Amino acid sequence: MTDFDDTLDLRLERVIAASPETLWRCWTDPELLKQWFCPRPWKVSHVELDLRPGGIFLTAMEGPEGERPEPEAGCVLAVEPARLFAFTDSLGPDYRPRASGFMTAVISFTPEGTGTRYVARVLHATAKDRQAHLDMGFEQGWGTALDQLVELATGLE
Repeated sequence: MTDFDDTLDLRLERVIAASPETLWRCWTDPELLKQWFCPRPWKVSHVELDLRPGGIFLTAMEGPEGERPEPEAGCVLAVEPARLFAFTDSLGPDYRPRASGFMTAVISFTPEGTGTRYVARVLHATAKDRQAHLDMGFEQGWGTALDQLVELATGLE
């Protein structure tokens, strides 16, 4: 795995009182992913997920006023059940290059005590892309989604 580069990458890390298996389910079961993946009052209305390297990762979101940004299919890069999940918006399914996209997410689940050390690393090609992601509200948006994931996962334990 690529070393963390604080000029290009962002990180969200927390110890969660849920098992790696439960967190994995929340990331890889489309019906569970819909429940937490974007900050409320936005919601995920549709998920396509093919859990294999080269598979599709697509989430369609809907805003509280009916906003519907056009979803773009990303590509699953790594699948290690209850351990590692990685995807990118820079490639489409089957590793087809895309003209847009600017991040790769690497999510790891490591047992720690009775819970899991959850680390979301978000990699960018340039410092400008990293800053743009921060300016879009990375910390608040991904942090709120993580709070929602924790709420769901601990309720499933």
